Amino acid sequence: MAVISRFAPGLVTLLNYKRQWFRSDFAAGLSVAAVALPVGIAYAELARVPPEIGIYAAIFPLFAYALFGSSRQLIVGPDAATCILVAASLMPLASGDPQRYLALVVLLTLITGLFHLIGGMLRLGFMASFLSQPILTGFLNGIALVIIAGQLEALFGYSGDAVEFFPKLLEFADGIDQAHLPTLILGLGLLALLVVIRYISPKLPSALMVVILGIVLVSVLNLESRDVIVLGFVPAGLPSLHLAIPTLNEFSSILTDGAAIALLSFISGVLTAKSFARRNRYDVDANQELIGFGASNIISGLAQGFPVTGADSRTAVNNAMGGKSQVVGLVAAAAMLLVLFFLTDPLASLPKAALSVVIIVSAIGLFDQKALIDLYATNRLELGISLVSMFGVLILGVLPGVGLAISLSLAWLLYVVSIPPDTVLGRIPGQKGWYSLKDNPEAHTIPGILVFQFNANLVFFNADRFKTRVLDAVAASDTPVEWVVLDASPVNYIDVTGINKIDELREELALRNIRVVMATVREHIGRYFDKTWAEKRKERFSSHRFPTINSAVKAFKESKKAETSLAG
Repeated sequence: MAVISRFAPGLVTLLNYKRQWFRSDFAAGLSVAAVALPVGIAYAELARVPPEIGIYAAIFPLFAYALFGSSRQLIVGPDAATCILVAASLMPLASGDPQRYLALVVLLTLITGLFHLIGGMLRLGFMASFLSQPILTGFLNGIALVIIAGQLEALFGYSGDAVEFFPKLLEFADGIDQAHLPTLILGLGLLALLVVIRYISPKLPSALMVVILGIVLVSVLNLESRDVIVLGFVPAGLPSLHLAIPTLNEFSSILTDGAAIALLSFISGVLTAKSFARRNRYDVDANQELIGFGASNIISGLAQGFPVTGADSRTAVNNAMGGKSQVVGLVAAAAMLLVLFFLTDPLASLPKAALSVVIIVSAIGLFDQKALIDLYATNRLELGISLVSMFGVLILGVLPGVGLAISLSLAWLLYVVSIPPDTVLGRIPGQKGWYSLKDNPEAHTIPGILVFQFNANLVFFNADRFKTRVLDAVAASDTPVEWVVLDASPVNYIDVTGINKIDELREELALRNIRVVMATVREHIGRYFDKTWAEKRKERFSSHRFPTINSAVKAFKESKKAETSLAG
């Protein structure tokens, strides 16, 4: 059972399922299906695939996640940002060939799933924290605006050719006077209804209600005859497998894009999983989530679907309806399967304006203005980074925006860790320990000795700053410095550059008759160095290392007494 729990935690839940949960799980599953089905069809539009592909992606991944996922509430399925990434990745490769495009979608989905699985086996779940929240917020806000701009054509009923965000806005300004009035009235009416339902009763399946009403209106008012565009024929039954054999250049591009989609979909999905797990007082395993997402995407690919991730809106429905376990996903999948087999005919009359309404409202929910307001109040620098990430998507495009988001994360990380805080430590009368002079004005130094603390690992990108800050502290000392004691307690790792910089500092200050010693050095600090070399260095500098700051200060005072005795 322990082995099963490790690789398939959902299966353990199913084997130990409590009968009293089923009533809640069944109701939650039907509610999730009512939201997931129209959303899957709508997001198929974003991914530029036929509606049945969106249905496949909404159904089959739920079976895989129920076995391999670690969250009891998370619902996997189509995601707006992921669908936009799929279209941006594959449209240039397919060159207008719809069959080629569909085959490449399957390949991209399988590769995305493999990246997830490999990440889970290598225990790369820590990458959930790779993109900072402001950068991820900016990226998703940019995606939301791109999605809304992309749906204006369907909502207003005019024709356009623009692909990028700002050209789409210019096209909208030019084409609005050519809007198709029946489409516009239908779309705006459904949009208002959807917003009102979501506001009055968030638990109601508002997307499904709007979709059904759209079908009824098209049928009753014969809107097709008035050139209102509808979804058209949706094939019933199970999909058949089609897989493309890519060229070398296509495969290279799909590998790169699959890695980007895997990273972003994992980060987005695991944040949703952790959020709802925290509300329900249990933990999720990020590494297991990678495996769960991997299995879900591979099943989606084999079922001719597109990449999926944790869906926050459908998970919120599950949580609000009191879902207790992964059985919710199984019930939802079964309900949607019944629709796929027996109720696809009415979908042919579904107006595309209704789908654009569902997509627009979902995109508005994706745009996080509250986070921008909070950043404005708390950290203007991170607000600027978030806005750069957002405008990067709008100006450069979706896939370059991924690269920009990752680059911004790396740049921000290097910026933060390359200028860590440091301080000179002193004593407070009547208190034990050592205290920062910056934070404690009553603290004072001991004449002749300077205790310096560098609050970071000492590595290649901050080693020069470390040396400069020590020399600055020596120069700023109120009394002549004879010993510099480096408090190494915050340093968990040091590389070759850091060691060389300490040696440079020691040699430079020795010319000024200042001795450099280290205190509270952690035993594992040099764990990646050759053991023989590390032992020899430890022996060589044993007289320069002390277990505590106090022992270093004691040694300094004893050396001063010895000098006084010799002088006497």
